Amino acid sequence: MWWRGAVIYQIYPRSFYDANKDGIGDLPGIISKLDYIASLGVDAIWISPFFKSPMKDFGYDISDYRDIDPIFGTLADFDELVEKAHALNIKIMIDQVLSHTSDQHQWFIDSREDQNNDKSDWYVWADAKEDGTAPNNWLSIFGGTGWTWEPRRQQYYLHNFLTSQPDLNFHNSDVRAAVLDNIDFWLKRGVDGFRLDAINFCYHDAQLRDNPAKPKELRQSIGFDEKNPYAYQYHYHNNTQDENLSFMEDIRSLLDQYPGTVALGEISSEDSLKTMAEYTQGEHRLHMGYSFDLLTDNFSAAYIQQVVETLEARVSDGWPCWSISNHDVERVVSRWGGYQSTDFAKMLFAMISSLRGSVCSYQGEELGLTEADIAFEDIQDPYGITFWPQFKGRDGCRTPHPWQHDLVNAGFSEGIPWLPMSDDHTAKSVDLQDETTNSVLNSYRHFNRWRKEQPALLYGAIEFVDSPESILTFVREYQGNRVLVCFNFSEQSQTVLLSSLIKQGDKLTTLSGHKLTSATVVDGALQLPAFGCFYSKL
Repeated sequence: MWWRGAVIYQIYPRSFYDANKDGIGDLPGIISKLDYIASLGVDAIWISPFFKSPMKDFGYDISDYRDIDPIFGTLADFDELVEKAHALNIKIMIDQVLSHTSDQHQWFIDSREDQNNDKSDWYVWADAKEDGTAPNNWLSIFGGTGWTWEPRRQQYYLHNFLTSQPDLNFHNSDVRAAVLDNIDFWLKRGVDGFRLDAINFCYHDAQLRDNPAKPKELRQSIGFDEKNPYAYQYHYHNNTQDENLSFMEDIRSLLDQYPGTVALGEISSEDSLKTMAEYTQGEHRLHMGYSFDLLTDNFSAAYIQQVVETLEARVSDGWPCWSISNHDVERVVSRWGGYQSTDFAKMLFAMISSLRGSVCSYQGEELGLTEADIAFEDIQDPYGITFWPQFKGRDGCRTPHPWQHDLVNAGFSEGIPWLPMSDDHTAKSVDLQDETTNSVLNSYRHFNRWRKEQPALLYGAIEFVDSPESILTFVREYQGNRVLVCFNFSEQSQTVLLSSLIKQGDKLTTLSGHKLTSATVVDGALQLPAFGCFYSKL
């Protein structure tokens, strides 16, 4: 099971590398950078959507699940990517956006024509109330009602996201079969797995019951704060339905026909950790799941311990995948305190990679990139346009990858980039960090190689140890091998008595070679420098 303990490197293809000079990254660009990806020591790459799409939500609105959008390349390019990645021992995972399609997908074009065609029940349609208003109070994540009127059918259709992203009706067995067939298409092309976007949104409450209101004091929820009316409800009925569990089993059954393939579910529900545990339970559902619990503004040793322990208490034999950055949230170096310290960036990746589970690492995390500042006139994200200025959208984490500091657009493209290159990022470019021994990039590489030699960190159980406020400490144990792990979340050095961290009789053998800012042991105390790390055999 290659995916257990794996580091999965997420590529946002629009922003990785532009090979055809049109300002948008593409599949040939990824192919040309496979040696770089291999140098990172990661196990797999997850590529965000590259399918045919009108790009209203930059690929998460798919109009053809079985073809490549011309801005990204061709199916032949994809086949070449798979072949060359596999030759470098890099697995390929791709996004699958199953809960909804683009309104330009042929399924929806057919479905909206009338109430009696072959696809009439493939989407979530409902009659208006007597007063002409929407069928219920469900909201869209992108603002406003989750329903849009379609004059051809004289009915409303559901969209949990943009109005151009109508929701499929998974209560229809033909829909489920068609979706699984699309997954099978890519399995036959040699992919090693899928990241399943918003996977708990596939089913809706067939009775269309209203969601209950959420008290004002509880509206600060994972991913949605009080600035977004979506936080005003408990989303009990528009997602995370019990029927979805059987669909997870259908997906797993299909993947089991292709040994070595894996499904990673993105989960955002009222209790995401509970849903993660349910969706990864046993050997018949998803292989892994991740939530937004570590993609929030919350940053403290106590919070991370609470999240992990809560999941561990529920997950039993399931397997988590942890992420602290992706294409939907502010970059972690900025989000968790605004620190510019390279040691902070190094420590964060080591910390997330030392928890029990696998890791999703977003492009640029290996460079310690901060959130880019995007002017209003440059914003592309519809989410940011709707909620400006309280929320500036997701473009700040999606700007082009900086490759070479002395080239136009830092080597990303010779054309005008779809988002502007950040000057701050140019100063952190790959070529500059390549030449610096203790750069974030080289630390990332060293740590990944070193981690592969530590079975306890890859596969072991986890048990937290009581520590001072700014210190996160836990023990990983695998087949009798125990490793003590300690991180200083503070920008101040800290001293911790070893007697408070280890059991009587335990002896420490410091593990070195990871190239991190390391702690030292002096007179029975652990001396942790700012953002320092400590690994020791017990």
